[in-house]
Amino acid sequence: MTEQELRDPKRKPSHEGVQRAMMKIAQILPPTPLLPLEVDGQTIWCKAEMLQPIGAFKIRGAWHRLSDLTEEERARGVVAVSSGNHAQGVAWAAKRLGISATIIMPKNAPKAKIEATRGYGAEVILYQRPGQDRDAIAAELIARTGATLVHPFGDPWVMEGQGTLGLEAEAQLKVRGVEGPLHIIACCGGGGLSGGLALACPDAALSIAEPEGWDDVIRSLAAGEIVTVEDQSFATPCDALQTPRTFPINFDVLSQRVHSSAVVTPAEIAAAMRVAFEKLHLVVEPGGAAALAAVLSGKVVPIATPVVTLSGGNVDWETYRKMAGDVR
Repeated sequence: MTEQELRDPKRKPSHEGVQRAMMKIAQILPPTPLLPLEVDGQTIWCKAEMLQPIGAFKIRGAWHRLSDLTEEERARGVVAVSSGNHAQGVAWAAKRLGISATIIMPKNAPKAKIEATRGYGAEVILYQRPGQDRDAIAAELIARTGATLVHPFGDPWVMEGQGTLGLEAEAQLKVRGVEGPLHIIACCGGGGLSGGLALACPDAALSIAEPEGWDDVIRSLAAGEIVTVEDQSFATPCDALQTPRTFPINFDVLSQRVHSSAVVTPAEIAAAMRVAFEKLHLVVEPGGAAALAAVLSGKVVPIATPVVTLSGGNVDWETYRKMAGDVR
């Protein structure tokens, strides 16, 4: 694809787009560690994305999107909707590029995520979840200001940027002499990360993990069409994975690629958080531990060379202590 085609907002995300995103991201961010973890005698490789500058993988897609804005678009600013990790990624990229950013966040988002987003200089507009439609709020704001929407998953740039995690992991395994096909197990909210990984690593098997009550992507794939979360008031500790429905851009990619899936419970997620702390010495937020929970619970059985996404670590202390136990 040509450079012009890769910058077309109406295009579909592609493997070539992920490669281009990787070149851009490698210029500003070092690779996150890929750490081995023994599970029932098998080594799984854990991608420690909580060690990104914003504490989550979302910085990848945000940088790819914002760094491709035209001068005119940069002058009008950006708008994003997010419970916190994408919010911080957009705010971080916007600050570095000198772009104004407005982030629409739920009032019940973790306080640490709201404060961190404001700390990067973004304006935060809070909405009621459930009850209000964040996309409608964003659309009204964009209509008034002409700002560019940077969606957390339904955007070709964002998907491609998230997919760089897969290219990075492949390169790290190759350096270690680990060859052969991969089995990527990914945390899944709206499908931005898992869709990007499917594009990045076309020969890999892909499994997704969603939290109990918020398994709309898994149910959509089973139904052959996009379905919405049935009860959007259903309580979950995985704020990062609370997306009411996936988008066609994500569904179209995932419908051809998901090898297996798992719906994980709060107890299984808490167990994964404890294992990450005890064995890898990492703090993982609930949503970031969903993929590891799927493996540890036996709901996803690793094949080939397993790579598990530990997708974020932005969690309030009280929530972490409640979930993982008092680890002090």
